[in-house]
Amino acid sequence: MLILSRKINEKIMIGDDISISLIEIRGDQVRIGIDAPKTVKVFRNEVFDAIKAENKAASESLPVFPQFDFGQRDPL
Repeated sequence: MLILSRKINEKIMIGDDISISLIEIRGDQVRIGIDAPKTVKVFRNEVFDAIKAENKAASESLPVFPQFDFGQRDPL
C-alpha cells in the first residue's frame, strides 16, 4: 500500500485521468474529491461490499419463471 501525505487542495493522480483532491479536514473526518471518467465506477467501500454481496446472492438464487400451461387448447 502506498501512503501519501497531502495538504488541503493538493491532489494525487492515478494514471492520466483520475485525480483525488483533499477538500477538507474536520476532526477525524477527511473530505476528498474524486475526478474520474464516467466509465470509472467509484464507490465507498461499504457500498461496494453491499453491491458484491447482492450480486453474489442473485447469482446463487434460483431463477423465477412464470408458469406456462402447455396443455390442450380448447377448440374454437
